[in-house]
Amino acid sequence: MLVGLGGRFLEDESYGQSSLADGAVNLPQPCAYSPDTLGSLAKLLTNGSFKLVSPISMLAEGAMAPVFSHFLAFLAIATSVQQTVSAVPLGNHKRQAAGLPPYVLTYAPKVWLQSQDPYFPSDIGAQLVNTKAQVDFAAVSGAPDPLTLDNLASLNALGGENVYLTSIDDVTKNPAWLKGVKPDGNGKTNGARSCAIIVNDRGSGNVDAYYMYFYAFNQGNRVLGREIGWHVGDWEHNMIRFKNGVPQAIWYSQHDYGQAFTYASVEKQGKRPIGYSAKGSHAIYATTGTHDHTIPGLNLPAGPVEDDCDRGTLWDPIASAYFYSYNAGSNAFTAYDGISPTNYLEFVGRWGDEQYPDSDPRQETLFGIDVTAKYTSGPTGPRDKFLNRSKVCPPKENMLCIVSPFLTP
Repeated sequence: MLVGLGGRFLEDESYGQSSLADGAVNLPQPCAYSPDTLGSLAKLLTNGSFKLVSPISMLAEGAMAPVFSHFLAFLAIATSVQQTVSAVPLGNHKRQAAGLPPYVLTYAPKVWLQSQDPYFPSDIGAQLVNTKAQVDFAAVSGAPDPLTLDNLASLNALGGENVYLTSIDDVTKNPAWLKGVKPDGNGKTNGARSCAIIVNDRGSGNVDAYYMYFYAFNQGNRVLGREIGWHVGDWEHNMIRFKNGVPQAIWYSQHDYGQAFTYASVEKQGKRPIGYSAKGSHAIYATTGTHDHTIPGLNLPAGPVEDDCDRGTLWDPIASAYFYSYNAGSNAFTAYDGISPTNYLEFVGRWGDEQYPDSDPRQETLFGIDVTAKYTSGPTGPRDKFLNRSKVCPPKENMLCIVSPFLTP
């Protein structure tokens, strides 16, 4: 169930009992709670035995404390909350017949690429043509040559999570392959399979569809006049949670975390939700404009670490995609067409270079501080994106899963 807080929702996987702290307040069904119950919850949030971490605690303890107090006052006098998207149980339940569910396409997101972004979606397989497998900046002995989408996971036995798909070219020279393929007038990346759609049928009508977007390069952000967070390879995603074929909520991945919204609340083109890919970083947002992401999970319209989005080129990821089902029990992927490669989805290493050391002339840091590095390590792949998550949000320590019923930056 979801516990409503000030017009937003905290998703709770304990079905009727808040799991915010030891001795948490019981929230019985149905979702119509008295001021006394909600007042108790507000008191729990502010007493000495419990401390919210991350954006809320920062608001409570800083200059925004008066705003937080008003928030709690609203919470205490609220008379009801709405039950919407439930966490999905992990047990074995009846699943749908084989075949890609048509609603996965009907409600598939479309993505606006930022108008000044030079790095477009890229062919997943082309990344392997332009990289070589390394561990600790040395070639992996026994690595397949050439690397393909059908043999990539063989690197798991040759270094596993320590393997980096390292650019053959000097990325500071901005080789053409890093720039990807600009979608045509129909939103298709011609000649480039730039998306992998992964469907997890959890049973009892509960289906999660992951729309994985691939870019060859992530340009990062500019902070205090410095470029940080550039890396080879970039996987972003939306996830839509369906119940009996009806979309309930959608997740937008952004840097260290992201945002979740109810399906009803987001912008759409017809039935298809809209996402906005930020310039360079490709973080996916539900709204256009500027998004400060200094605090994970709390996006503001301005700040020191900003992403910029607008309606540049409209990309239709499903026009050039692979389609898979995912079996959480066996941790296995199956191509719906029976012929698309699946091996690469098992790869546990990184889809880009390892972070260059300070001794590398390409690297720039501020006083040797790691988080200020211009070039960072490439990302892990789809397998590492919590494909069997119980909540709409992926699990992250000290972060609440908030599914918002209205749009925010």
